[in-house]
Amino acid sequence: MRKPILLSVLVLILFGSAGAVFAGENGNRYNIDAPRDQWMSVARIAEKYEARGYDVREVEIDDGVYEISVVDANGMRMEADVHPVTGEILTRDFDD
Repeated sequence: MRKPILLSVLVLILFGSAGAVFAGENGNRYNIDAPRDQWMSVARIAEKYEARGYDVREVEIDDGVYEISVVDANGMRMEADVHPVTGEILTRDFDD
C-alpha cells in the first residue's frame, strides 16, 4: 500500500520540479526578466518585421514575449515568439 503512494509522490515532485525549470523563475518559458519600460512597442515590432518583407497580421504578449503572426512574400504563414527587447525571433512555426 505504501509503495504506490510513495511512487505517486515521487512522480509529482519530479514533474513539479521540471515544470518550474521549464517555466523559469519569473513564470515564462524563456526566463526573460526585462522591465516593461525596456520592451520594444507593439508598433516597433510590427515595423521591424514589415521592413523584413512580412505582412504582420497580429502581435500579442504571451509568456513574457511577443507572439507574432506574419505572412511572407510567398504566402507562407509563420508564428514566432519574439524577444521583447531585441525583437529577435526565439522560436518559429510555419503553417502551409
